[in-house]
Parts: sequence; C-alpha cells; structure tokens
Amino acid sequence: MINHPFPPLYDSNSKILILGSFPSVKSREQLFFYGHPQNRFWKVTAAVYDSPVPRTIPEKKEFLLSHHIALWDVIASCDITGSSDSSIKNVTPNDLLPILSSSEISSIFVNGKTAEKYYKRFTEPHTGIKAVCLPSTSPANAAWSMEKLIGAWKVICTKS
Repeated sequence: MINHPFPPLYDSNSKILILGSFPSVKSREQLFFYGHPQNRFWKVTAAVYDSPVPRTIPEKKEFLLSHHIALWDVIASCDITGSSDSSIKNVTPNDLLPILSSSEISSIFVNGKTAEKYYKRFTEPHTGIKAVCLPSTSPANAAWSMEKLIGAWKVICTKS
C-alpha cells in the first residue's frame, strides 16, 4: 500500500479543481504533481493560458494559483506497480470536502479515464458534483497529439 505523499494545492480563490488518479513514481520522488518530464500537463495548461511553461515547483504553484486552479488526486492510497494506472488496486479515496468547503470551486475536471473511474465510484456520491473528463496528459495517451490535448483542455479557461 502506497500513501499519497504530498498535499493538495489550492487556496481560498481556487475556482476549478483538476484531479489526477495517483502520482507517478517521479511525482512521488519530487513531492509534486506531474513530475515526469514526458507528462504533458504543464505544457498543455501553459498553452491553454498562453503562458510560459513553469519549470520549478514554486513556478508551478504560482502558475496554478494565479489561474485559480486547485490540483489534487482522487486516490489517497492504493497498491500500484510503478506508475501504471492499470495496476491500481485497493483504493482509498481522498476527501475533497476540506478543499471544497474552503475555496470557490465550482467545476471539477479529471485528468483521464482512471481518475474519472475512481471519482465516479468513490467521490461523486459524496460531493454531488459531476466531473468533466479531459483526455489524459500522460505520455501513455499517445493517441492524443499536443494540439488535440490543448484544444480539449481549453474548457478549463472558461471556468477559472
């Protein structure tokens, strides 16, 4: 069983929440979201907001908070082999209520089908908020080009 090793990122001005499934090995090592250099999350979100790609963790935090984006994962702990979402078993979900009750979150997005599956199963019944599933920024989602990802992810701009 592996526990999520770092806290959510949000503040009282956060308007949208983007949820991943569970951090990759690289993200767990760095103790921050989307740490694998091949994950396209930072490039996609920067392009959506017409901003430079943040490189350091402080730059990433500033980028997210300045755009009223909260970031967290659906899963608090699970059994996982490496970074493989398909190997996830024995899930304990994160409690989103502390984030939702202390921010202005009005929209929830999930980054990929695994996050969507566990959100629908464990979290939506408690929050009552439907999440919008965006195509995964993972390098495993090779069917989606950067251009297509950016086009699909532009919806977050209208909510933040």
